[in-house]
Amino acid sequence: MNLITLKLLKESGKIKKENISKLMVSFSDPFRLEIIELMIDGEVCVCDIMKLTNLSQSRISYHIKILKEAGLISDRQEGRWVYYSLNKESLLLIKEWIFSLIDNCSNRKRCCE
Repeated sequence: MNLITLKLLKESGKIKKENISKLMVSFSDPFRLEIIELMIDGEVCVCDIMKLTNLSQSRISYHIKILKEAGLISDRQEGRWVYYSLNKESLLLIKEWIFSLIDNCSNRKRCCE
C-alpha cells in the first residue's frame, strides 16, 4: 500500500466515505465493470477496449474519465498511445473497507431492545 492509502486507512480508524463513494460509483455501471475486467491481466489501450467491447471511442473515454477520477485506474503514455491499468491501492482500499464492515458487524442487541 502507498502512503496515501495508509493515511486514508488510519484517519480516525475509518476510511474516508468520499473515497469509497467515488470508488463504488465506478463499479455501478456494467460498461465500466467490463472495462475494469479487461485490465485484470494488465494494461490496455482504448483501441483494445474498442475491439473487445464494441463501444465507441467517445463512450469509452467517458467511462475511463470516471474510473480515473475515482482513482480506480491509472494511465501511462507511450508515444501517442495511452495505456490504462488498475490501481491496486484503490482495490485494497475497497477490500479493507469491506473487511472492516464484516469484522465490525455483530448481532448485538441494541440498548432499546
